Amino acid sequence: MKMVTRTLTVFRCAVGVFCALLVASSCAEKDVSVKNDLNLLVLTVASEKTDGYKRFIESANLNGLKTKVLGLDKPWKGGNMKSVGGGYKLNLYLNALEPYKNNDNLAVLLTDAYDVVLLANSSTILKKFTAFDAQIVISTERSCWPDKKLADHYPTVELDGYRFLNSGGVIGYASQLYKLLSEKPIKDLDDDQLHLTNLFLNTDVRKKLNIKLDNYASLFQNLYLSEDDVKMRLINKSYVLENTHFNSHPAILHGNGISKLSLNSYTNYIPNQWSPESGCSKCKDNTIDLSMLKNENYPIVLLSIFIDRATPFFDEFLEKIKNIDYPKSRLLLSFTTLVEYHKEKVDKFITEVGNQYNASFVFHKTPKENIHARHFVFSLCTSKSCDYLFYIENEVHLDNPQTLKILIENNKKIIAPMLTRPFKAWSNFWGALSKDGFYARSFDYMDIVNYNKTGIWNVPYIGSCYLMKGSILENKNTRPSYKEDNLDYDMAFSKSLREKQVFMYIDNQYNFGHLIDSETFDTTLKNPEVYQLLENRYDWELRYIHPDYIENFNPEKKPAEPCPDVFWFPIVTERFCQEFIEIMENFGQWSDGTNNDTRLRTGYEAVPTRDIHMNQVGLEKHWLEFLHSYVQPLQKNIFIGYNHDVCGNENQTISKQYYSMTPDWILDMKPCQPEIFI
Repeated sequence: MKMVTRTLTVFRCAVGVFCALLVASSCAEKDVSVKNDLNLLVLTVASEKTDGYKRFIESANLNGLKTKVLGLDKPWKGGNMKSVGGGYKLNLYLNALEPYKNNDNLAVLLTDAYDVVLLANSSTILKKFTAFDAQIVISTERSCWPDKKLADHYPTVELDGYRFLNSGGVIGYASQLYKLLSEKPIKDLDDDQLHLTNLFLNTDVRKKLNIKLDNYASLFQNLYLSEDDVKMRLINKSYVLENTHFNSHPAILHGNGISKLSLNSYTNYIPNQWSPESGCSKCKDNTIDLSMLKNENYPIVLLSIFIDRATPFFDEFLEKIKNIDYPKSRLLLSFTTLVEYHKEKVDKFITEVGNQYNASFVFHKTPKENIHARHFVFSLCTSKSCDYLFYIENEVHLDNPQTLKILIENNKKIIAPMLTRPFKAWSNFWGALSKDGFYARSFDYMDIVNYNKTGIWNVPYIGSCYLMKGSILENKNTRPSYKEDNLDYDMAFSKSLREKQVFMYIDNQYNFGHLIDSETFDTTLKNPEVYQLLENRYDWELRYIHPDYIENFNPEKKPAEPCPDVFWFPIVTERFCQEFIEIMENFGQWSDGTNNDTRLRTGYEAVPTRDIHMNQVGLEKHWLEFLHSYVQPLQKNIFIGYNHDVCGNENQTISKQYYSMTPDWILDMKPCQPEIFI
């Protein structure tokens, strides 16, 4: 008997789950016909044309939706919206619905604007709406807000459905929506979500107006606390949003609460923004063609260079600043130095080339003036009526002289060229943020930094180098700040832009340049760049490896052989030789040339010379790496069959990413210091 009871219980549970699945499926994607005379109007509220507003309008236009914006260019009267508020929005809706209060053939979608995108056309939206067999449908979320005590008053929901009302999305027949908003008055500063919640929880009102909640995300997807339910799926070569929890494809996507960054990330792909087939479909929209302008008509740009740390290869950095391809008569050049180490070279640079620019400025500041100095440059830009401010820190090497022109042509309020440390995942942007506001790796970060996906990407953090329109500095509502609480200046900068609803973009459509790693740069050393082989190999090679080094491996070119088995190879530059000699002369502690040598473990030198050991000047691991990476390949090429690895890495392989100047066919060894590569 017990076995029968258990079997029946399990069967009942299975049937219950199956029925719940049928309910969810029916509500989510039910295919129904729509009355031929039923039309759709979208009403939204926006007081300013923010980046989010423009994105919303673009998504509406893309789907051919008739849209009316309420309150545009008028003062917002609904509070600051950081906690409760928004009653003003419902009052605007009520006034707008007045002409349609008796219209049963018009469906009206009420939706937020700044943090919403529309993903479907009117036909699809109306089909999803009529499938509910309701007069009004309201979007839902997992959080009961703003009054958690009301949670127990909500109807229960099967299948872990979204139980609680969200006021950011409402659709219904115009006549019924007018009745709903007329049911009870609301003050402009009162909370719109609490107001609609109380109306919905009133059983009489809910039944009278036939109000239902979109518990299974058929129409509306609110992201907060539901981000794990949502995926992007590639269908017919385009990305679509899918709620995998309910197997639905929502038509309205809302980044409610702190989920706005997730919304920004999704809208890099949807609706119809990026696909593997066509790449970035909108990257060329609304761009500027500088080639059509004469030099004297180019935008005026303040080139703001910040020297805020001692960095290696500073000579090359300055040379690349000078080589920026832009009419210098339209460039204002500003240097701000916060470290003593580079001041002399900055002054020399300005003396030599400063008169080529429209104007040039040098500000030598102390590290304590870090924030103030950055804000001062904002004021300098506005006082000089510059069209753009191009901010560059000295860890940035702009290898592409066209960078400034390309960024201007993108025509964004603020945009950064993607820059990475060579052969590493370190870059000047973050694809996502952790819950505490620090770095988190986005699902597409590695694809972007490795150029597997190219385009212009909305991201939550940029640093080191970016172009800003002067107009965002002139407007207090969009002007960024480098100071907030205890945040580093760069994090405060990005956070302020996020809070001011200014989108930040990263462009990886071109190779713009790279970042220097200055973490181990020791300015107390003589010629400290010589010591940077392991941390900044790419720049080290460009400065110190002979430009003809690669020709040593040309099978059609034989090396010079002044006498049998003695070969000459171009390996290093004259600068390397000079700086290497200077390091040794500066150290000056040469051995005495006798057999007695206390530097050796045995104390005896069989073949004495007057010398300095590499470990005495801190170059032993660098020298071994130099022999291993650049000398040993020559030895293996000339003396075939003989292989002496100074690092003891016999018969091991590495990725070719470690060496930018060595042919693929000799990349059969590991570096002497493999732990340095990340």
